[in-house]
Amino acid sequence: MRVVADLGLCQGHQMCQGEAPDVFGFDDDADQVTVLQEHPDESLRSDVQSAVRYCPAMALAIEEE
Repeated sequence: MRVVADLGLCQGHQMCQGEAPDVFGFDDDADQVTVLQEHPDESLRSDVQSAVRYCPAMALAIEEE
């Protein structure tokens, strides 16, 4: 799996950090999400799926490789 963040859509809610803190960070200066692990371990899939699901701006996605 590959984690993708659309920075044009990100509104800085930081919900993703709460759901998957090992995968998502936050750039305070840009007020946007950062992807810490573009290809996270499969064991984090559930957390990443929750982050994608609960993103208010729908700025996150999982691409299957």
